[in-house]
Amino acid sequence: MGTHNALGRGLSALIPPAAPSAPSTPEPDTGSGTPLYIAVSRIAPNPRQPRKSFNDGELMALAASIREQGVLQPLVVRHKGDDYELIIGERRWRACQLAGVEEVPAVVLDASDRGVLEMALVENVQRADL
Repeated sequence: MGTHNALGRGLSALIPPAAPSAPSTPEPDTGSGTPLYIAVSRIAPNPRQPRKSFNDGELMALAASIREQGVLQPLVVRHKGDDYELIIGERRWRACQLAGVEEVPAVVLDASDRGVLEMALVENVQRADL
């Protein structure tokens, strides 16, 4: 079933049933949930990101805000090899690249592929342009 056909029918229509042994809730990798500062260059985008289009003008405005105010909300990432994969915060991550920010605050979670998909969908589910 295509993702477009599943929109409007709830998260269960977008996420396949989990295997019985799959973890349901990701746990903070650090145990405290305290954001770490991670090099922007060490974070890869989530290939399963539900949002496929990003408005260039809005990203430029966010980049300007980040230059002035900094990153106000940490990204959420998971370990991927020696680096990280983005779970939540792709607009902030892209804007940081545009703003020339070298390090960003990020919370590192231990999340399965299913957990990453669930979090990305929940983060974006109410956005009209998804």
